[in-house]
Amino acid sequence: MARSIEREIRVEATPEVVYEVVSSPEHLREWWPDEVDLKPVAGATGTVGFRQAEGTKVVPVTVVEAEPPHRFVFRWDYDDETATPENSLLVTFELVPVDGGTLLRFAETGWDEAAKSDAQLEDHTNGWNYFLPRLTPYAEGLANRP
Repeated sequence: MARSIEREIRVEATPEVVYEVVSSPEHLREWWPDEVDLKPVAGATGTVGFRQAEGTKVVPVTVVEAEPPHRFVFRWDYDDETATPENSLLVTFELVPVDGGTLLRFAETGWDEAAKSDAQLEDHTNGWNYFLPRLTPYAEGLANRP
């Protein structure tokens, strides 16, 4: 069985609002990384940065799909110049409209293809368990602004 991190989150905001929250640098900074340098268009490359005690850890990102307001997909966590299925993880945000809100389906896959360790999987699982719950109140707050 392939290793992956998968979550479903109900957000009381439209897919359009949630898409902006998962793809736009100014919104990503509010719930996930401390720094973002990325254009949310397919093929774009950039970085996300996380402040740590020893300094900011900068991680490369390549946008694979950008289909507003339905899907935003990127590859990250690679050391080579170009992200491939054999050296990176694939993060998918799928947004499904439900009852005036959005069902966000999140997945981080590619652990086996990229030969990432169980320790890295545990680290990312803990990270997403911390960051993903921050997305919902932020998106709902945006949706309720006058």
